[in-house]
Amino acid sequence: MTAPARTRSSADLIRAEEPVLAHNYHPLPVVVARAEGTWVEDVEGRRYLDMLAGYSALNFGHRHPALIEAAHRQLDRLTLTSRAFHNDQLAEFAERLTALTGLDMVLPMNTGAEAVESGIKVARKWAYDVKGVPADRATIVVAAENFHGRTTTIVSFSTDETARTGFGPFTPGFRIVPYNDLAAIEAAIDETTAAVLLEPIQGEAGVIIPGEGYLAGVRALTERAGCLLIADEIQSGLGRTGRTLAVEHDGVVPDVLLLGKALGGGIVPVSAVVARREVLSVLHPGEHGSTFGGNPLAAAVGTAVVELLETGEYQRRAAELGVALRGGLQRLVGRGVVGFRARGLWAGVDVDPAIGTGREISERLMREGVLVKDTHGSTIRLAPPLTITAEELESALASLEKVLGA
Repeated sequence: MTAPARTRSSADLIRAEEPVLAHNYHPLPVVVARAEGTWVEDVEGRRYLDMLAGYSALNFGHRHPALIEAAHRQLDRLTLTSRAFHNDQLAEFAERLTALTGLDMVLPMNTGAEAVESGIKVARKWAYDVKGVPADRATIVVAAENFHGRTTTIVSFSTDETARTGFGPFTPGFRIVPYNDLAAIEAAIDETTAAVLLEPIQGEAGVIIPGEGYLAGVRALTERAGCLLIADEIQSGLGRTGRTLAVEHDGVVPDVLLLGKALGGGIVPVSAVVARREVLSVLHPGEHGSTFGGNPLAAAVGTAVVELLETGEYQRRAAELGVALRGGLQRLVGRGVVGFRARGLWAGVDVDPAIGTGREISERLMREGVLVKDTHGSTIRLAPPLTITAEELESALASLEKVLGA
């Protein structure tokens, strides 16, 4: 008989996963059993400062009281109806989310990849119904080094061979251009272009921030060409960069906004396509759907998330503590850090390869009680909950300094 999880050690649980779980992840060897705020605890009771926040899914920390209360309250009433019926939570969620983002309509989904897939479908339908692109000729311009998810359509326009190899044949209709290159986008747009799909900041690539004027330039190009701008803010949105949306730093309003991760408060998967009315109105009954999309539990939690953001507190915290994060990283440049990119409480940190790979640095930080995640080469990502204190942030930076010095 299998012993209850609470009686098994971290090592036992890690070994137990090996034969029964697909090996599509390579997690750090820490087994989290409890969490609160910015801290997690493993099965042995060791505590770690979470500096990853579920890739921004935990922007408000673990088990934020307002979000837990909203979930409990809804769990006691109604969790799922499917979209075959209306539910009493969905209207308020959509009303408040459109007001927060300044757009008109919401298509509720579950995961970030579903939001991206839905955005692609909507853009193509818009191209045929509104723009007049001939059937099956619509194209979408995307950026190299992107990360929009791992479904077969999405990896069709990835430049990460680990994500692509062995998963073809690939979906056509995408034109890949270098990121942060306006001329390349302009050259790729033609009469078949339905949309330009971009991350305002490329997270998986190492928190790559485009040059000043790039996003505004893309917005101008799409307006002139009569195609849509789709902003994937699944990681960058909802307070992470010090604004509600990362595009706000450039004064840009996209036609279509993709949200996820933090929208579910770290409790349930919630994603959404938020767009101008003209765009989402191309969908008619039966053309797209999701059994769980817009379910009352997700809508209740999503509304509570929007309510937190409506105060502006978390955006201000990210902006203010982001100054401390940049200052702390700047002090480490030349002392193990060869460069970094940061906006708000989000940073990609390039460590001197002579000191270690990103994975090795992450493992050393784990032993110091700090959890981060590596990306390409010797780059690590820092994305703590927006509830982190100045003291906790300074402690994490001190741990990084110690690891680099060692």
